[in-house]
Amino acid sequence: MPPRGSSRHRPLFHAVVLACGFIVGGFMTQFARRFLPAGAVKEFLTTGVTPTFGPFQLDLVILRFGLGPLALDVCLLSLVGVLVAYLIARSLF
Repeated sequence: MPPRGSSRHRPLFHAVVLACGFIVGGFMTQFARRFLPAGAVKEFLTTGVTPTFGPFQLDLVILRFGLGPLALDVCLLSLVGVLVAYLIARSLF
């Protein structure tokens, strides 16, 4: 019998679960920002940290383009989405 736990899964599986969790968490965050009434609960659930990277400029003489700035909005509901995705993946596999 194979060992139970995350050691038997490949890194791609964990990346997909993490990405799905952030997507679900992002939807929950946007839903809360739109429909929750103003107050302490809304502020607590939807306030997040937004690290940014960029802008990144690349000049290749013939081709020139820029990328950025890229930002990742992480808040409590995003982390809850990752936790829910992990628990669902763990129960399925």
